[in-house]
Amino acid sequence: MTSDEHGNDLNTRQRAMLALVREQGFVAIEELARHFEVTTQTIRRDINALCRRGLLRRYHGGAGLASSVQNEPYTARQVSRRAEKQRIARAVARRIPDQASLFITLGTTAEAVAAALTDRRELRVITNNLNVANILIDNTSFEVIIAGGVVRARDRGVTGEATIDFMNQFKVDYAVMGISGIDGDGALLDFDYHEVRVLQAIIANARAVYLAADATKFGRNAMVRVGELAQIDALFTDEPPPTGVQRLLADAGASLFLAPAEAGA
Repeated sequence: MTSDEHGNDLNTRQRAMLALVREQGFVAIEELARHFEVTTQTIRRDINALCRRGLLRRYHGGAGLASSVQNEPYTARQVSRRAEKQRIARAVARRIPDQASLFITLGTTAEAVAAALTDRRELRVITNNLNVANILIDNTSFEVIIAGGVVRARDRGVTGEATIDFMNQFKVDYAVMGISGIDGDGALLDFDYHEVRVLQAIIANARAVYLAADATKFGRNAMVRVGELAQIDALFTDEPPPTGVQRLLADAGASLFLAPAEAGA
């Protein structure tokens, strides 16, 4: 697999580099250059590509794992892997019929799904994401219901105890959710404890749970456990997940939908 200038794909060396850093925690640039028999400039370019995808964090003289306690800024996530998120969003939207009820959660991938749903009719959408509400409100056939709670300025997300209580009032057809990380053991991970509790309420009150996550989320660190892959009904992503994740999905009877780049794109 080749890597384009935006780092949208990982080449073999970058995948091996990521595995090495995950094993050791931190690796110096010079050590990586010797290991892969390339120049330090090449290693720096690889590190930059991996950092853009949120997979590594650059430190003086080397690279380590991305933070497990702090997500990337919302403005960075808005532009990161936008094309991949849009493809995933279209795949999700194809599975949502008219006249359905659904939760849509926080996150830029969830917002992409909202944009892909704007041509549907008579949806009933409950959300704690003001950006999602703003995207959907122009469709006059929709009923958009906003959760109460505390509004976070950084991403217009609504969280808190009032949000949890609000979500527990509903039982909907679908939950469309994003996630910050999917661990190799099937754990679904996020950064904000308050946001996680809202997600848990959403999962518990949906008849079908659709998880929309691009390939950078596989193996990504985040410190708070949301739940397990076994709790979802379908995973929508842009690249084949690791073998272990695929096995967990199969064991749980969950569907896997891939939204790869079109040929020549």
